[in-house]
Amino acid sequence: MAVKKRIRVTQIRSANSRPGNQELILIGLGLNKMHRSRELEDTPSIRGMANKIKHLVRLEEID
Repeated sequence: MAVKKRIRVTQIRSANSRPGNQELILIGLGLNKMHRSRELEDTPSIRGMANKIKHLVRLEEID
């Protein structure tokens, strides 16, 4: 059975004064307050969402 890769997404900047779609992406990733983290499955859709708001979040690969 293959082990699925996971990533940790941490919000490092506020969504204040940002376009509404960026705030919605944060909510979609399960983030809504500063310094909160979520461990998510590493899929192309999650990577795409994180890349759209890469100035607001930090990505870490989990082994």
